[in-house]
Amino acid sequence: MKRYILHTPFSIYHFEATQWVHSVHKHTYFEIIFILKGNGTHNINGNKFRYAEGDIFLLGPEDYHHFEIDEITEFCFIRFNESIYTNQIEEKDHNWQQIMKTLLYTSSQSRGTIVHDKNERKKLHHLLWVLEEESENQQSQYFETIRNSIMRSMMIILARNLFGQSPTSPVLKDSVEAILLYIKQHIYNPSELTIEHLADVFNYAPDYISIFFKKHTGESLKQYITKHKMKLIEARLLFSQLTISEIADEFGYTDESHFCKQFKKFTGSTPTAFRKRD
Repeated sequence: MKRYILHTPFSIYHFEATQWVHSVHKHTYFEIIFILKGNGTHNINGNKFRYAEGDIFLLGPEDYHHFEIDEITEFCFIRFNESIYTNQIEEKDHNWQQIMKTLLYTSSQSRGTIVHDKNERKKLHHLLWVLEEESENQQSQYFETIRNSIMRSMMIILARNLFGQSPTSPVLKDSVEAILLYIKQHIYNPSELTIEHLADVFNYAPDYISIFFKKHTGESLKQYITKHKMKLIEARLLFSQLTISEIADEFGYTDESHFCKQFKKFTGSTPTAFRKRD
Protein backbone atom coordinates (compact mmCIF):
# COMPACT_ATOMS: atom_id res chain seq x y z
CA MET A 1 0.00 0.00 0.00
CA LYS A 2 1.33 3.45 -0.91
CA ARG A 3 2.24 5.89 1.86
CA TYR A 4 2.10 9.59 0.97
CA ILE A 5 4.55 11.92 2.71
CA LEU A 6 4.05 15.59 3.55
CA HIS A 7 7.37 17.44 3.55
CA THR A 8 6.01 20.63 5.11
CA PRO A 9 3.94 21.13 8.27
CA PHE A 10 0.88 22.27 6.29
CA SER A 11 -0.65 22.34 2.82
CA ILE A 12 -4.01 22.84 1.09
CA TYR A 13 -4.98 20.85 -2.00
CA HIS A 14 -8.15 22.06 -3.80
CA PHE A 15 -9.32 20.24 -6.94
CA GLU A 16 -12.20 18.74 -8.90
CA ALA A 17 -12.35 15.15 -10.14
CA THR A 18 -14.66 12.88 -12.09
CA GLN A 19 -12.56 9.83 -11.29
CA TRP A 20 -10.32 9.07 -8.31
CA VAL A 21 -6.82 8.45 -9.65
CA HIS A 22 -5.03 7.63 -6.39
CA SER A 23 -4.73 4.03 -5.26
CA VAL A 24 -5.65 3.01 -1.71
CA HIS A 25 -3.07 4.73 0.49
CA LYS A 26 -1.99 5.83 3.94
CA HIS A 27 -0.25 9.07 4.96
CA THR A 28 2.39 10.30 7.35
CA TYR A 29 0.12 13.21 8.23
CA PHE A 30 -3.45 14.20 9.13
CA GLU A 31 -6.12 15.32 6.67
CA ILE A 32 -9.33 17.32 6.98
CA ILE A 33 -11.29 16.60 3.80
CA PHE A 34 -14.07 18.99 2.70
CA ILE A 35 -16.59 17.90 0.07
CA LEU A 36 -17.59 21.14 -1.64
CA LYS A 37 -19.84 19.53 -4.27
CA GLY A 38 -20.61 16.14 -5.77
CA ASN A 39 -21.33 12.72 -4.30
CA GLY A 40 -20.06 9.18 -4.18
CA THR A 41 -18.54 6.74 -1.71
CA HIS A 42 -15.61 7.25 0.64
CA ASN A 43 -13.87 3.99 1.56
CA ILE A 44 -12.10 4.35 4.93
CA ASN A 45 -10.23 1.43 6.48
CA GLY A 46 -12.41 -1.04 4.59
CA ASN A 47 -15.71 0.66 5.49
CA LYS A 48 -17.90 2.42 2.92
CA PHE A 49 -19.54 5.80 3.63
CA ARG A 50 -21.70 7.74 1.20
CA TYR A 51 -20.53 11.33 0.82
CA ALA A 52 -22.25 14.47 -0.48
CA GLU A 53 -21.80 18.23 -0.58
CA GLY A 54 -20.96 19.65 2.83
CA ASP A 55 -19.43 16.50 4.33
CA ILE A 56 -16.20 16.76 6.31
CA PHE A 57 -13.84 13.89 7.13
CA LEU A 58 -10.83 13.69 9.45
CA LEU A 59 -8.16 11.06 8.77
CA GLY A 60 -5.00 10.17 10.68
CA PRO A 61 -1.65 8.73 9.55
CA GLU A 62 -2.69 5.08 9.81
CA ASP A 63 -6.10 5.44 8.17
CA TYR A 64 -6.22 4.14 4.59
CA HIS A 65 -8.81 5.33 2.11
CA HIS A 66 -9.93 6.07 -1.43
CA PHE A 67 -12.99 7.59 -3.13
CA GLU A 68 -15.49 6.20 -5.64
CA ILE A 69 -16.88 9.26 -7.43
CA ASP A 70 -20.45 9.12 -8.76
CA GLU A 71 -20.84 12.81 -9.64
CA ILE A 72 -18.04 15.29 -10.37
CA THR A 73 -16.68 16.22 -6.98
CA GLU A 74 -14.89 19.30 -5.69
CA PHE A 75 -12.53 18.43 -2.85
CA CYS A 76 -10.43 20.52 -0.52
CA PHE A 77 -7.80 18.68 1.53
CA ILE A 78 -6.10 20.37 4.48
CA ARG A 79 -2.97 18.35 5.22
CA PHE A 80 -0.96 18.93 8.36
CA ASN A 81 1.55 17.39 10.71
CA GLU A 82 1.36 17.37 14.49
CA SER A 83 3.51 20.48 14.69
CA ILE A 84 0.53 22.60 13.64
CA TYR A 85 -0.94 22.03 17.08
CA THR A 86 2.02 20.96 19.25
CA ASN A 87 3.79 24.25 18.61
CA GLN A 88 0.71 26.12 19.81
CA ILE A 89 0.23 24.24 23.06
CA GLU A 90 1.41 25.89 26.23
CA GLU A 91 2.27 23.55 29.08
CA LYS A 92 -0.49 25.07 31.22
CA ASP A 93 -3.13 24.61 28.50
CA HIS A 94 -4.12 21.09 29.53
CA ASN A 95 -7.67 21.38 28.20
CA TRP A 96 -6.49 22.19 24.67
CA GLN A 97 -3.85 19.48 24.91
CA GLN A 98 -6.46 16.88 25.79
CA ILE A 99 -8.85 18.03 23.07
CA MET A 100 -6.17 17.68 20.41
CA LYS A 101 -4.79 14.34 21.53
CA THR A 102 -8.26 12.84 21.81
CA LEU A 103 -9.42 14.28 18.49
CA LEU A 104 -6.37 13.27 16.46
CA TYR A 105 -6.10 9.79 17.91
CA THR A 106 -9.78 8.85 17.89
CA SER A 107 -10.40 6.32 15.16
CA SER A 108 -12.57 7.53 12.29
CA GLN A 109 -13.04 3.99 10.98
CA SER A 110 -16.55 3.59 12.37
CA ARG A 111 -17.62 7.10 11.36
CA GLY A 112 -18.32 8.86 8.12
CA THR A 113 -18.63 12.61 7.99
CA ILE A 114 -17.84 14.22 11.35
CA VAL A 115 -20.21 17.19 11.14
CA HIS A 116 -23.95 16.83 10.52
CA ASP A 117 -25.35 20.12 11.82
CA LYS A 118 -25.92 22.63 9.01
CA ASN A 119 -24.75 25.65 11.01
CA GLU A 120 -21.60 23.86 12.21
CA ARG A 121 -20.74 22.95 8.63
CA LYS A 122 -21.27 26.56 7.56
CA LYS A 123 -18.81 27.79 10.20
CA LEU A 124 -16.16 25.32 9.07
CA HIS A 125 -16.62 26.19 5.40
CA HIS A 126 -16.27 29.91 6.21
CA LEU A 127 -13.05 29.16 8.08
CA LEU A 128 -11.83 27.12 5.11
CA TRP A 129 -12.51 30.06 2.78
CA VAL A 130 -10.47 32.42 4.98
CA LEU A 131 -7.67 29.85 5.30
CA GLU A 132 -7.45 29.42 1.53
CA GLU A 133 -7.42 33.18 1.00
CA GLU A 134 -4.62 33.64 3.52
CA SER A 135 -2.68 30.73 2.02
CA GLU A 136 -2.32 32.70 -1.18
CA ASN A 137 0.27 34.81 0.63
CA GLN A 138 2.21 32.35 2.78
CA GLN A 139 5.27 34.59 2.79
CA SER A 140 3.43 37.17 4.85
CA GLN A 141 4.78 37.67 8.36
CA TYR A 142 1.24 37.21 9.63
CA PHE A 143 0.38 34.01 7.77
CA GLU A 144 1.56 31.46 10.32
CA THR A 145 -0.24 33.21 13.18
CA ILE A 146 -3.48 33.48 11.20
CA ARG A 147 -3.20 29.90 9.94
CA ASN A 148 -2.66 28.51 13.43
CA SER A 149 -5.61 30.48 14.81
CA ILE A 150 -7.92 29.23 12.04
CA MET A 151 -6.70 25.64 12.41
CA ARG A 152 -7.23 25.79 16.17
CA SER A 153 -10.81 27.03 15.66
CA MET A 154 -11.46 24.29 13.08
CA MET A 155 -10.13 21.57 15.34
CA ILE A 156 -12.19 22.70 18.32
CA ILE A 157 -15.38 22.72 16.20
CA LEU A 158 -14.52 19.26 14.83
CA ALA A 159 -13.87 17.99 18.34
CA ARG A 160 -17.16 19.42 19.58
CA ASN A 161 -19.02 17.57 16.83
CA LEU A 162 -17.04 14.32 16.95
CA PHE A 163 -17.34 13.89 20.72
CA GLY A 164 -21.04 14.58 20.57
CA GLN A 165 -21.91 11.83 18.09
CA SER A 166 -22.07 8.08 18.28
CA PRO A 167 -20.24 5.88 15.79
CA THR A 168 -22.19 4.81 12.73
CA SER A 169 -21.28 1.30 13.82
CA PRO A 170 -20.28 0.59 17.41
CA VAL A 171 -16.64 -0.21 18.05
CA LEU A 172 -16.86 -3.75 19.36
CA LYS A 173 -14.43 -4.66 22.13
CA ASP A 174 -13.31 -7.79 20.29
CA SER A 175 -12.77 -6.06 16.92
CA VAL A 176 -9.43 -5.19 15.34
CA GLU A 177 -10.62 -1.58 15.25
CA ALA A 178 -10.84 -1.55 19.04
CA ILE A 179 -7.23 -2.74 19.22
CA LEU A 180 -6.10 -0.07 16.72
CA LEU A 181 -7.88 2.64 18.70
CA TYR A 182 -6.36 1.42 21.96
CA ILE A 183 -2.88 1.49 20.43
CA LYS A 184 -3.34 5.07 19.21
CA GLN A 185 -4.62 6.20 22.59
CA HIS A 186 -1.76 4.56 24.52
CA ILE A 187 1.14 5.07 22.10
CA TYR A 188 3.02 7.11 24.72
CA ASN A 189 2.86 4.31 27.32
CA PRO A 190 4.93 1.27 26.25
CA SER A 191 3.91 -0.78 29.29
CA GLU A 192 0.29 -0.70 28.07
CA LEU A 193 1.21 -1.93 24.60
CA THR A 194 2.94 -5.20 25.39
CA ILE A 195 1.40 -8.32 23.84
CA GLU A 196 0.59 -9.63 27.31
CA HIS A 197 -1.15 -6.42 28.38
CA LEU A 198 -3.14 -6.14 25.13
CA ALA A 199 -4.18 -9.79 25.41
CA ASP A 200 -5.39 -9.13 28.94
CA VAL A 201 -7.31 -5.98 27.95
CA PHE A 202 -9.07 -7.71 25.04
CA ASN A 203 -9.49 -11.12 26.70
CA TYR A 204 -7.37 -13.03 24.18
CA ALA A 205 -4.52 -15.47 24.66
CA PRO A 206 -1.22 -13.69 23.87
CA ASP A 207 -0.51 -15.97 20.90
CA TYR A 208 -4.03 -15.61 19.51
CA ILE A 209 -4.20 -11.79 19.64
CA SER A 210 -1.06 -11.65 17.50
CA ILE A 211 -2.57 -14.04 14.95
CA PHE A 212 -5.93 -12.20 15.02
CA PHE A 213 -4.28 -8.80 14.48
CA LYS A 214 -2.08 -9.97 11.62
CA LYS A 215 -5.00 -11.68 9.90
CA HIS A 216 -6.98 -8.44 9.82
CA THR A 217 -4.19 -5.91 9.16
CA GLY A 218 -1.49 -7.84 7.33
CA GLU A 219 1.22 -6.97 9.85
CA SER A 220 2.20 -8.06 13.32
CA LEU A 221 1.16 -6.19 16.45
CA LYS A 222 4.74 -5.36 17.33
CA GLN A 223 5.49 -4.16 13.80
CA TYR A 224 2.39 -1.96 13.70
CA ILE A 225 3.07 -0.39 17.12
CA THR A 226 6.71 0.32 16.27
CA LYS A 227 5.86 1.77 12.87
CA HIS A 228 3.10 4.00 14.25
CA LYS A 229 5.36 5.25 17.04
CA MET A 230 8.29 5.91 14.70
CA LYS A 231 6.13 7.92 12.30
CA LEU A 232 5.06 10.15 15.18
CA ILE A 233 8.67 10.48 16.31
CA GLU A 234 9.75 11.44 12.78
CA ALA A 235 7.21 14.26 12.83
CA ARG A 236 8.51 15.41 16.24
CA LEU A 237 12.08 15.48 14.93
CA LEU A 238 11.21 17.40 11.78
CA PHE A 239 8.63 19.84 13.07
CA SER A 240 9.13 20.39 16.80
CA GLN A 241 11.78 22.09 18.90
CA LEU A 242 11.91 19.26 21.44
CA THR A 243 15.34 17.81 22.21
CA ILE A 244 16.01 14.18 21.40
CA SER A 245 16.02 13.45 25.12
CA GLU A 246 12.60 15.10 25.51
CA ILE A 247 11.16 13.13 22.58
CA ALA A 248 12.53 9.87 24.01
CA ASP A 249 10.95 10.69 27.36
CA GLU A 250 7.61 11.62 25.76
CA PHE A 251 7.35 8.19 24.15
CA GLY A 252 8.25 6.31 27.30
CA TYR A 253 11.92 5.51 26.65
CA THR A 254 13.89 5.48 29.90
CA ASP A 255 17.18 5.16 28.02
CA GLU A 256 18.02 7.67 25.28
CA SER A 257 20.63 5.27 23.87
CA HIS A 258 17.99 2.56 23.39
CA PHE A 259 15.68 5.11 21.77
CA CYS A 260 18.40 6.10 19.28
CA LYS A 261 19.21 2.47 18.46
CA GLN A 262 15.57 1.58 17.83
CA PHE A 263 15.04 4.68 15.69
CA LYS A 264 18.13 3.90 13.59
CA LYS A 265 17.02 0.29 13.16
CA PHE A 266 13.66 1.47 11.81
CA THR A 267 14.79 4.44 9.66
CA GLY A 268 18.41 3.71 8.88
CA SER A 269 19.64 6.95 10.43
CA THR A 270 20.14 8.37 13.91
CA PRO A 271 17.59 10.88 15.28
CA THR A 272 20.19 13.65 14.98
CA ALA A 273 20.95 12.84 11.33
CA PHE A 274 17.24 12.51 10.51
CA ARG A 275 16.52 15.94 12.05
CA LYS A 276 19.20 17.56 9.86
CA ARG A 277 17.62 16.36 6.62
CA ASP A 278 16.47 19.07 4.24
